[in-house]
Amino acid sequence: MTEAEDRKPQSDEATGTFDPEITSEFALPEGLAVSRSESETSSEFALPDGLHTPPGAGVEPEGSAFSAPSTFHASDAPAAFTPATGIPAVSLTKNVPWQDRMRTMLRMPVAERPAPERVHKAEEEGPAVPRVLDLTLRIGELLLAGGEGAEDVEAAMFAVCRSYGLDRCEPNVTFTLLSISYQPSLVDDPVSAARTVRRRGTDYTRLAAVFRLVDDLSDAESHISLEEAYRRLAEIRRNRHPYPTWVLTSASGLLAGAASVLVGGDLIVFIAAALGAMLGDRLAWLCAGRGLPEFYQFTVAAMPPAAIGVALTLAHVDAKASAVITGGLFALLPGRALVAGVQDGLTGFYITASARLLEVMYFFVGIVVGVLIILYFGVNLGAKLNPDAALNISERPYWQIGASMLLSLTFAVLLQQERSTVLAVTLNGGVAWSVYGALHYTAGLSPVASTAVAAGLVGLFGQLLSRYRFASALPYTTAAIGPLLPGSATYFGLLSIAQNEVDKGLVSLATAASLAMAIAIGVNLGSEISRLFLRLPGGAEAGRRAAKRTRGF
Repeated sequence: MTEAEDRKPQSDEATGTFDPEITSEFALPEGLAVSRSESETSSEFALPDGLHTPPGAGVEPEGSAFSAPSTFHASDAPAAFTPATGIPAVSLTKNVPWQDRMRTMLRMPVAERPAPERVHKAEEEGPAVPRVLDLTLRIGELLLAGGEGAEDVEAAMFAVCRSYGLDRCEPNVTFTLLSISYQPSLVDDPVSAARTVRRRGTDYTRLAAVFRLVDDLSDAESHISLEEAYRRLAEIRRNRHPYPTWVLTSASGLLAGAASVLVGGDLIVFIAAALGAMLGDRLAWLCAGRGLPEFYQFTVAAMPPAAIGVALTLAHVDAKASAVITGGLFALLPGRALVAGVQDGLTGFYITASARLLEVMYFFVGIVVGVLIILYFGVNLGAKLNPDAALNISERPYWQIGASMLLSLTFAVLLQQERSTVLAVTLNGGVAWSVYGALHYTAGLSPVASTAVAAGLVGLFGQLLSRYRFASALPYTTAAIGPLLPGSATYFGLLSIAQNEVDKGLVSLATAASLAMAIAIGVNLGSEISRLFLRLPGGAEAGRRAAKRTRGF
């Protein structure tokens, strides 16, 4: 032993000697005999003697992540509460499009929403709530990234939740964030989930496939399980675009050529505008491959049409340079984002509307920068560009109607629409330009009012076609408004600014902004008019409710 160990006090066990007669204080007294089984140490969780349980009663089989909790039954869940005024009788029949049914429910207060119609399926177990919320968010992400309006995205998310029996759910959609919350009852804790939209892309074929999936989920007779819904959603994500890259580049050139014909161009102008737009499209793809933001992509894409127009003027070619540049601008103006932004603002989604309109402003500024750079060089080189040429647009109704239909056709291809919808949107674009020409050139109505009326018809026909096919209205309206976009007003405003005529340029740009707002409001108004007549069955009480506004107090 060491010196330190010698100084430590020794315990009783170390100093004492072993005596077999001395036992523990917990030892049994002599004379008390117990059986061997009672003296053995057992667990505190052991069952007492005499209590017998059936075999396998406490064992819960391991299930899939998609399986429902054993204690949850959505079909038998009672309503949380009933308001004093009762629950309005809203008939949720399968004959009404799910968009209108879900939009009606969303615009109702939570306390007044009727419970979903109970459908007795083969499996009476309710859904796995986290998996349903995840599926709902993934569907909403595809719709929002594809350019769908915030209200329609919320309606689709609400439809998915209710199709699986989750009636007390609240979806929330902003420009980049989707969230949803579900509360089984007033005394249970809510379950929330969120998802961020980081990438956006224009593919209306994928958008239509998602709408078909939501429509099938909303059908009470389809009985689509969560596994099947996830499988179809994965197939939608893996689908390739319907048109190859060379078709998209050719479509952008034909779109610019058709737009140049609308503003008075001839064959030379058509070819020059097409070449400029295709060159700009390839340069934009090159910038995208290098990781440059979309602002610079729009700036680069706007330069080739403007450069070709200035070159024709410097070469003294007998062609309208303004028509060449205007045609190139038609292929770049963000009409889809503009219509979606204004629609979100009109339906009360002001945060999303502000973000979309800010995105449109950035794209527009990028186009302005690209065109102004070329125009400044052209003016300094002595190019004679005339801003007053906008007043000398020749009226060629048959050529312009044909050009408007070609513009809508190529616009539909650029939006990656399904081939079955291309013919309908082409005819819709021809009707839009015919109405605009009849009101503006024949009746002498102002361009803004004529554009609003024509866009209203586009929205009306688009909603009717979408309800006929139970699909989204975007493929039937977005491409049809292409002929109405304010390309010429934008170009002449930029040209005036480049020639130091700032006041005239700002007036022209204000006219372009007014035309853009007229298009967006007209499309939305036409959609609302169509929904006004496509009312839910059940009388006036079943109509869609809108938010009530105060009168300033």
